[in-house]
Amino acid sequence: MKNSLFYKVFGTYLVITLIAMVVVGFYATGQIKSRLMKRIETELTSYAQMINIHPSQSEIIPEINSLSGISDARITFIDSEGVVLADSDRQASGMDNHLNRPEIQEARVKGKGRSMRFSKTLEMNTLYVALPVKDASGITGYIRLARPLAEVRHYVREINVLILQSFLIVGILSFLIAFVFTSRLTSPIHEMEQFTERLREGEDPGNLMISSSDETGRLARNINYMVMELKERIRSANEEKGKLESVFASMEDGILVLDNDGRIEATNDTSGKIFKTGFRDIAGRTPLEAFRNIKLQKALDRFKETGAPVSREIVLGEEDHTVLDVTISPVHGLPENEEKTTIVLHDVTRLKRLEEARTDFVANVTHEIKTPLTAILGFIETLEEGAIDEKETAKKFLQIIHKHAGRLNRLVDDLFVISDAELGEMNFSFESVYLDGVIESILPVIETRASEKGLDLEKEIPDNLPPIWGDRDRLHQILLNVLDNAVKFTPDAGKILIEAIDGKDSNIHIKISDTGIGIPKGEISRLGERFYRVDKTRSRELGGTGLGLSIVKHLMAVHNGRIEIESQLGKGTTVSLIFPAFQENLTA
Repeated sequence: MKNSLFYKVFGTYLVITLIAMVVVGFYATGQIKSRLMKRIETELTSYAQMINIHPSQSEIIPEINSLSGISDARITFIDSEGVVLADSDRQASGMDNHLNRPEIQEARVKGKGRSMRFSKTLEMNTLYVALPVKDASGITGYIRLARPLAEVRHYVREINVLILQSFLIVGILSFLIAFVFTSRLTSPIHEMEQFTERLREGEDPGNLMISSSDETGRLARNINYMVMELKERIRSANEEKGKLESVFASMEDGILVLDNDGRIEATNDTSGKIFKTGFRDIAGRTPLEAFRNIKLQKALDRFKETGAPVSREIVLGEEDHTVLDVTISPVHGLPENEEKTTIVLHDVTRLKRLEEARTDFVANVTHEIKTPLTAILGFIETLEEGAIDEKETAKKFLQIIHKHAGRLNRLVDDLFVISDAELGEMNFSFESVYLDGVIESILPVIETRASEKGLDLEKEIPDNLPPIWGDRDRLHQILLNVLDNAVKFTPDAGKILIEAIDGKDSNIHIKISDTGIGIPKGEISRLGERFYRVDKTRSRELGGTGLGLSIVKHLMAVHNGRIEIESQLGKGTTVSLIFPAFQENLTA
């Protein structure tokens, strides 16, 4: 409240008024007192001159009292030596020598003397006027008139009372005028203050309704214009911000924004998906602190040196690594002395893996085709060179050629199946299928192969197993591939168990367990990749193409199912085929 503009202006106005009244009062009192003193001095001088005209002091001294009454002044006659000859108020014989009195000395020198001092005789301030009495021989004495200043004091007191009364009236009027003037001056300013306060707090302040034509009115109109401009700029900025946020949110690339100090200032959602764990902790850190990647830091150092955009391919992580195509560039359009950097992160992990898969696929297909094809061509050349005439040798060679041709045929068939499944061109005939019936239909084939190796084949299938919704032929293919692998990779005299379980999760679980060679733990995640074999030499010797589990994986996905594999090296493998039960038949 002490810092209020109203009180500052109002107080200043009152102080100025008070100072003006005090100055005027002192000036007026001084002027009045001066004029009264001059009038009294003039009167005393006139009376002294009239007395001085008298031809003889000896005649005038006896009339001193009457003269004192006429002039309303104390009259004193002094000789040239300063001896008081007569005084209208006291006995002359008891008075001191007056030669050294200021007014006498001044009269002797200048022809007229004047002095104002406290009179012990009258006990008050007194004005003295003295004139010399002269004859032909020079100064013979002095006539001095003195008048007490009680009249002046009385008049000054009355004037002071009058001035005080006037000042009181003027002060009240000045107070009212100052209050009105200050209120009118500060009211629009106070309104502008409340207006800007609402604006600062984010409210819509409307418009300032100040219609005066002075500086406050012009200021109010300027503020209204500035607020309109500010609203438009804020609206435009929010619109641009919304667009940028939408673009950033929808971008498939990660964005990192670095501040002047090279610390991460902002990111988008895609960055969090790329980096996953610990992503929220990177704000305020440098990229080196956040990602511990030397190659990324070298790219940043290169950008700082050249100032030109820098692109690099970096790898984050070790086991489940992420490959990123990183582009570092400056942010343009910033204020002077402010620098920001954007890092665009394009996740090319999937592309790299697809490239690797394609390369592996081409290499594997080439290898898988070349091996039997080389064997076929080799044996054909041998036959052409004369071995065909040797019946036993020719028959053996033809059997080998037939074996490798069959392997090529199976490989081509499996590739067609995978291609059709991936392209969605495979034809399916879905119906309600009981898996126990499918298992029973393929058991004769599997039992024949199992008996050749002396394997014990068991099954545990309940009678009330619910049906599933699927393609009977494709289900036959799925189960046959899994059981065929179990037979191939189970040593002689081993055991294979087929279980069917009606799970509580509304799924049908088909488990095929064997006591085969097993699979190393680190290799299980790669099962289902095309041409992937745990034991490549043994798989080829057994006639495998490396596509069986890949086909099973695709066909299970078509049936909305999934495959799970558990294995221990040297102890065996369990393959679980999980199918959703056909609910409509269950309620029928």
